[in-house]
Amino acid sequence: MVGVVGGGQLARMMQQAAIGLGVELRVLAQRSDDPAAQVVPGTVIGDHHDLDALKSFAAGCDVLTFDHEHVPTDFLHELEASGVAVRPGAAALVYAQDKGLMRQKLSGLGLPCPAWALISSDDDLADFGAAVGFPYVLKATRGGYDGRGVWMVDDLDAAKAVLAGAAERGVRLLAEAKVPFVRELSAQVARSPHGQAAAYPVVESLQIDGICREVYVPAPGLSEAAAVEAQRIALTIAKELGVTGMLAVELFETADGSVLVNELAMRPHNSGHWSMDGAVTGQFEQHLRAVLDLPLGQVKPVAPVVVMANVLGLDLPEVYPAYKHVMAHDPGVKVHMYGKAVKPGRKIGHVNVLGLPGRTLDDTVERARHAAAYLRGEIDE
Repeated sequence: MVGVVGGGQLARMMQQAAIGLGVELRVLAQRSDDPAAQVVPGTVIGDHHDLDALKSFAAGCDVLTFDHEHVPTDFLHELEASGVAVRPGAAALVYAQDKGLMRQKLSGLGLPCPAWALISSDDDLADFGAAVGFPYVLKATRGGYDGRGVWMVDDLDAAKAVLAGAAERGVRLLAEAKVPFVRELSAQVARSPHGQAAAYPVVESLQIDGICREVYVPAPGLSEAAAVEAQRIALTIAKELGVTGMLAVELFETADGSVLVNELAMRPHNSGHWSMDGAVTGQFEQHLRAVLDLPLGQVKPVAPVVVMANVLGLDLPEVYPAYKHVMAHDPGVKVHMYGKAVKPGRKIGHVNVLGLPGRTLDDTVERARHAAAYLRGEIDE
């Protein structure tokens, strides 16, 4: 049995893969209407900030894995000390939980990162501004995601205001140079306990307001050398940090073609949703294979290009009535919904579209955008 801490859409999509593998999944969700709780029998309702709840949940599970990175690190160490197989383990997951530790570790490994510094005082802010110039980026070292916990500061006064607010909330800050990147990439790899690893094609992600909107597979126009380097970086991180399961390394590509590590996620990731329909082995099946130490699956795409588009909630009270148009307009569109209530800006699902022989990437992007826009309620024709 695989225990998954977190009842969000990632755990929900793991259940689909678990059914095919004949693997029993158990989920610790916070609410009975969480996406995974709706589809996983025997879901346990509990708080991942409660050590006793975690221990009770882990009892009887062969391995414990995650839908998010928010379990306190000390709790993970205690679970491991009690004999629970935690994958990824606490020693690895902490680098996805704490951006400051992540930067220290990756820099120590000689991997390319933006200029950075940990911030604890106004003097630190001034020194970093003098070193890299304004504007620069301030990030909460823990807890931020989808653009939250990130501030672009244009001058020292703005930086001081962010630090003061963070200090009131007990939040530690990391400063990073603003990278003049040309696009964002993602390199996903899987690694098993016995060290087998597999690297998916490097993809390009379109981010708007800190939220991934689209993913293009493979990253269009990316040189073979740059793709290999991005995969090398991801495989190195997986090995050196002892990652078990899926790892997504989000990267900046700069004007000279080099790449810098932006963020890490040690679980299935939004940038890999394309693989559910577009690869021989999707990321959710691959994650289960990896944490159970099964041989990893082939990661080859099944089409020349694949496009994933997120469906963000807008004005429609529900999306089901839109299915008829979307499916009739383009039978090749694959729709994946998360069982979430529709709210403006909320990720409620995604669509995958496989490129047709002889057609362009732009054609595939347009098909995905049309489907996502119709499901979102932006168009009605």
